[in-house]
Amino acid sequence: MGPEVRFHLLGPLVVTADGRPVPLGGAKQRVLLAHLLLNANRTVTPGQLVDTIWPGDPPTSAAANLQTYVWRLRRLLPEGPVLRTHGPGYSLVVDTETVDARRFTRLVADATRAGAPESALELLAEAESLWRGDPLEDLPTAPAWDAELGRLVENRLAAVEERLSLQVRLGRHDAAIAELTVLLAEHPYRERLWQQYLLALTGAGRRAEALQAYSTARERLVTELGVEPGPELRAVQAAILAGEPVAAPPGVPPPLRQLPADLPDFTGRSEYVRDLERALGPAAVVLTGAPGTGKTALAMHVAHRVADRFPDGQLYVDLAGTGIPRDPAEVLADFLHALGVTGNTVPAGLGQRAALFRSRLAGRRVLLVLDDAATAAQVRPLLPGDAGCAVLVTTRGRLPELAGAKHVELTVFGEDEASRLLAGVAGVDRVVGEPAEAAAIVRCCGYLPLAIRIAGARLAGRQAWSLRTLHDRLADESSRLSELRVGDLGVRPSFELSLRQLPADARTAFCRSAVLGAQDFPSWVVDALLDRDGAHEVLDVLVDANLVSLAGRDSGGNPRYRLHDLLRCYAAELLAADPSQPETLARVLTVLLALAKTAAAGLPPAFGAMTGPSVGAPVATAGLVPDPLGWFTAERKLLAAAVQLAADAGLHELAWQLTATAVPFYDLRGAYDDWRRSHLTALAAVEAAGNGAGAAVLYRGLGQVRLYHDEYAAAVSDMERSASLFSSLGDVRGEALAVAGLGTVARVRDRPREALGFYRRALAGLERAGDRRGVAQVRNSLGTTYASMGSFAEADSWLRQARELAREIEDPHREAKVLTELGTLHRDKGALPESLACLRLALSILEELADERCSAYALLGIGQTLLAAGERTQARGVCDRALRVFRETGNRQGETTGLELLEQAQRRRIPSAAARN
Repeated sequence: MGPEVRFHLLGPLVVTADGRPVPLGGAKQRVLLAHLLLNANRTVTPGQLVDTIWPGDPPTSAAANLQTYVWRLRRLLPEGPVLRTHGPGYSLVVDTETVDARRFTRLVADATRAGAPESALELLAEAESLWRGDPLEDLPTAPAWDAELGRLVENRLAAVEERLSLQVRLGRHDAAIAELTVLLAEHPYRERLWQQYLLALTGAGRRAEALQAYSTARERLVTELGVEPGPELRAVQAAILAGEPVAAPPGVPPPLRQLPADLPDFTGRSEYVRDLERALGPAAVVLTGAPGTGKTALAMHVAHRVADRFPDGQLYVDLAGTGIPRDPAEVLADFLHALGVTGNTVPAGLGQRAALFRSRLAGRRVLLVLDDAATAAQVRPLLPGDAGCAVLVTTRGRLPELAGAKHVELTVFGEDEASRLLAGVAGVDRVVGEPAEAAAIVRCCGYLPLAIRIAGARLAGRQAWSLRTLHDRLADESSRLSELRVGDLGVRPSFELSLRQLPADARTAFCRSAVLGAQDFPSWVVDALLDRDGAHEVLDVLVDANLVSLAGRDSGGNPRYRLHDLLRCYAAELLAADPSQPETLARVLTVLLALAKTAAAGLPPAFGAMTGPSVGAPVATAGLVPDPLGWFTAERKLLAAAVQLAADAGLHELAWQLTATAVPFYDLRGAYDDWRRSHLTALAAVEAAGNGAGAAVLYRGLGQVRLYHDEYAAAVSDMERSASLFSSLGDVRGEALAVAGLGTVARVRDRPREALGFYRRALAGLERAGDRRGVAQVRNSLGTTYASMGSFAEADSWLRQARELAREIEDPHREAKVLTELGTLHRDKGALPESLACLRLALSILEELADERCSAYALLGIGQTLLAAGERTQARGVCDRALRVFRETGNRQGETTGLELLEQAQRRRIPSAAARN
């Protein structure tokens, strides 16, 4: 049996065998080993190793020398790890648990998944004990290591923050305060540490000191960095001022709480509740039953009762099995977003998303409620792999092919339960006063909970009615809903009775409300359904009639509504006979498009986004978009569904305009998955209809989102297709925007001369088209490209022209983007005060516009300039905030640049010149 070998990177490079140090030779051999360990179990090319060992100036004998170092290293390494040759490359095959950096990462991940705070603290303490200094602090600097070492440094501090957060949550405030005081002296600009400090002081009853600490933090940030505190730190201070409970800091995400509300008058089902509570465990539980038996109500009731068994949260989704079943890949994207995975960090494929979802739930105790499933194939990718999670599925049909699942079939109410539910809704006194009529009513309702609720609501809203009156109306068997039966009992009488009691316009609105499918909707939809303004009273009638229910409120506090599944099916049946159905759908989608255009106009523009001509709404829309960003956030799912509805109905013009209009929102929030999916849906519709203009716009948008995903070949193909289509249509502006996109792809791929050709061609087209905003953007792009080539005079000229035009057309967002590039140019020229002035002005504009992504790039620029000025501590401070945004939006390129900057700001190792000695 060989020795126990350990590799230590978190400090000076050390290799031990059975606890004794192993001699590793000279500096270059040690650099070689360090690079192989940082890329453990991966093949590294000789070119990468040469660049790392001799950065910038390799000798002519580098290749031969490298082979010698590899040979010597093989002889020095103890038994266990294997240094292999793969063609021209090399790999060091090791057990990752023997590498302290990998072990540290694993322990932190385990702590994140640990259910008990005490267990998490133990794991974090073990992880921190692995650190003996700065990573590889005894070796020469190597630019190839910057991102990885920066990631390790950042993760170390994040682990410390997580541990301190747990201590604060457990009430160990004094110990946390003492440690935070020391940490803030070393990291005076790290806002997450200040957040923990304020929380600890507040928890210790030292509110005045917490407020003073905020003032100190703000003064340092503003005076020394030129930036205001971020929204999270401001939120903590506001909560302290208001005397409100202070929310956990961003580093400690709150448990997920997605369950819809439990019914306050839930009745009966005691045996089912008991059985389901017992059944919930590692195996999925499938609750089946006929329509209207109350599967969802029972599932919600049980889920709320067992919620404390799942402290890491509850996830809920309506799978829409009775309508257009939701794609499990789309559902997984929503779940991953809820779990903190955003932007292009959400994988593209169903299998990859399912694997990441299982990984995110590993070690957690989470309850998933999958409501209204269509098939087992829809459910399988949504199942967690961890035994600590539980799944409750509701479905109308049995799912026998769902291996290992426990199946519970829900029958109709018994007579006693049905009567108690009727009494709970209509009033106990009335049911007690007419027991025979109450029994007859629930019999006519087929003992189905939904039908009984509707009947009870009718009685509750009509106090003058006797129960006999309602019984007589329900007794008409000829009007029962034929396709929804239990035995020889139906529920149509309660539905038709509900409609019969409505005014004509309410009946019309109810029938037409099915056009949107299984979507929550805002109140203006009823105006569009009826093609008139002021239809709110109709919505009130439908709500009072229990035909439309309140589904909660959106992020702006506005109410949203929906139809219960059975009622939606009933409405859809009636709508199918309505000849005005196509016009109704087009009218609703037109109003939605008009509102989307209004909202998009209030967001920072996305270059290249084309939304088509303005549209007039057939109903009043004034005041419906007070907050553009909040509106898009609230209507995000409705917009995606609307694109699909428009495409399915052949409304191709509406389909492409709806998705294209949402591009500024998608761009601002990094919602790349929605962007791609809706564009592809609309593209299929416009190409089937021969709509060249719509296809040209959509190919331009697809090219942009593919560029964000680093899919360069596909981006070029889409942009070229867009340019060709615009050219054939004689659309000079559209062609120019597509060509500018080709320039950006070339620039990102480090082909500056190719990029210049595209940009000059695009500039000429935009000038001919009179698009001054586009001209400003392309001038900015030309300046950026010249700067990358070292042509500073040309770059300065183009950037100043771009800024001047942006100010002329009053486009602050474009001006801020140009200022960011000017700041970079000044830094490259060595004019550091001018660089900071430009970047800080850009940041103030972008933060006022709430553009987090561009603000992060401005912060990164400030950090790079501060580092160039030798202000390492300040550079780390602004880099920290930028990194948080890049991670939240899934911006891999920005995160890598930020980590490299963090490592450079942290670096205390030997300068690279020492590697030549």
